[in-house]
Amino acid sequence: MGKSLELPTLVDSEGSPAPRSPLGSLGLLDGPGLLIAVKKEYFKVINYKELHFNDCGDRVAQLLHVELTSPLSQCQNNEILIVNTHLLFPHDSSLCLVRLHQVYKILQYVESYQNECQLKPLPIILCGDWNGSKRGHVYMFLRSQGFVSSYDTAHHYTDADAHKWISHRNHLGNTCAVDFIWLLNPDKCRKLLKSSWSEAVFGMFKYLLQRTSLTESAAFDFLKDENEDCIAYSSFSKALQKLNLIGHCYGLSDEETKDLWFQADIDGNGVIDYKEFLYRIWNQTGSDYRKR
Repeated sequence: MGKSLELPTLVDSEGSPAPRSPLGSLGLLDGPGLLIAVKKEYFKVINYKELHFNDCGDRVAQLLHVELTSPLSQCQNNEILIVNTHLLFPHDSSLCLVRLHQVYKILQYVESYQNECQLKPLPIILCGDWNGSKRGHVYMFLRSQGFVSSYDTAHHYTDADAHKWISHRNHLGNTCAVDFIWLLNPDKCRKLLKSSWSEAVFGMFKYLLQRTSLTESAAFDFLKDENEDCIAYSSFSKALQKLNLIGHCYGLSDEETKDLWFQADIDGNGVIDYKEFLYRIWNQTGSDYRKR
């Protein structure tokens, strides 16, 4: 009872502050909501921000900038960025892209916040209900950005150990491991965020092609027009629409689609040949890194 807590505003599904109960805790009328409770003995709150995804799930994220009240070292930065979120549940495969977008928005927001505040590279903690397993695109996206699962680190698990733990039973009654606490230390060598995003989308692209039992050569044929040797932008767009990645309000935007095309068209000659298809889409061997 002697522990004091600082409670930032809880965001409800309409984007409004949720009401406090008489006991001082934060209640929620309906819809998804988030809460970060901070022990004042350990952390001083420097700033608090809210991110609204503005998508089909009314999902949100919280960003908390804190400083340790008892510095671990006088020689190092003792500030931390903490993000809490609850991603959309993938009721069908079309929502997987929405979830990937939500994570992309979080990482863009964190990057923008650090730049605007002119912060030195800080440790970043991402926590919450990610509604996706270690086999999913969100997991691989975050791993490509250098984030590690704190649970895996503590138990010496690898990315392949998806079967060794569960976090809870979902509303369908299935046991699953979807609640993560991700950590990124500032000494990590990070891939450019845009590169990781493109690779994640191409990975989803490949998964959807493989799900229809297409081999790499058949997938290449699926992407190009009949009697053509290479993939043109028009046939590339048609394939994305057939796979439900574009053509609806929560799909890839025109700008994102064109950006994917420019990355796949490595030599910039206006078409994607078989080697470019293998390199950028099927095998994904790109590697744009930056020091943090």
